[in-house]
This record gives sequence, C-alpha cells and structure tokens, in this order.
Amino acid sequence: MGSEDALRVGEEVPATTAPLVYPDGGVEETALSELYEDTPVLVVFYTNDFSPDCVTEWCSFRDYAWFTSSDEVRVVGSSKSREGTHRRFSSYLDLDFPLFSDRDLEVSDAFGVTYRTFKVFPRSKRSVFLVDADGVVRYRWIGDHPLDPTRDQPPLAEIREAVEELSGEEPETFGFN
Repeated sequence: MGSEDALRVGEEVPATTAPLVYPDGGVEETALSELYEDTPVLVVFYTNDFSPDCVTEWCSFRDYAWFTSSDEVRVVGSSKSREGTHRRFSSYLDLDFPLFSDRDLEVSDAFGVTYRTFKVFPRSKRSVFLVDADGVVRYRWIGDHPLDPTRDQPPLAEIREAVEELSGEEPETFGFN
C-alpha cells in the first residue's frame, strides 16, 4: 500500500480493535472508538519497538509532553510489536501513553498504512493521524521512506497546529515552551 491508500482528511476511521498496552503494563482489548469517544486521538504508527528511528520518534513525543500537559488530545502508538515488547519499550523510554499491539495489522489496515518491506515483511508505515471525537480524520502525515525511516520524523510543529485547530484554543502548555 502506498500513501494514496491511506485514509484522507475528512474520512471516517473504520471500526478496529486490538490489545492496548498501558504504561502500567496492563493489557486490554480496546476498540479505537473507545479512545476517541471523549477526546480526539493522535494515532502514531511506527515500524517496531527499539528500532533507532522509533526510539527517536517516541522520545520526541514523550519530551514534548504531547498529551499529559493537556486534555485536548490523547496519544496512542501502534506497531506490530508484541505486548511484552511494548511493556519493555514503554518502561525503557518512560512513556506515559498506551501502545496498540497490532500483531495482525488490523489497526494499520483500517488506516491504510500497511506495507511490505522488501515485498515480504508486513508492517505499518510511519504515520500520524489526528482523529476527532466523531471518528473522522482531521490531520494525517505519512512518511515517505519505507526503507530508511530515519529520514522521516513526524513534523511536531505541524501536528501541534492541527491539535490546536481542532480544539479551538491553544493549550497552556504543550511541550513547546
């Protein structure tokens, strides 16, 4: 799948469910719709836990305090990594947001960002989607380099603007002070 297959801004997210690994290590089968029913959700797809590019990406989200500093948006990650690996990854990076263990790539497929590395290994393309409380995509970013993901880092300032636009106000703190 290429970027042209991914959900576009204005499209509704299909129903999808996967195990969600919480920062405390708990795991619960969770429908994505449960996460956005009260507040918008920033869904961040990445290749797998502990790859250098993903460590950099998640450290950026953690260091910019994407959602702990504001109730304007909830962040959730999604990769093919197993639940146990997510627990270790989350602990290692001291993440305070949950991660979908998308082993069958159902979540990735719902957003249209599944692809095959070397036409063999299925995984999620690095991407970010802002989903409003109605389940509609309000922002999307999709990485361009499937073989060299270190070239692709989500545009943090652009994502912040999308969140602020959706919320209608600038959060007091959003990690960019």
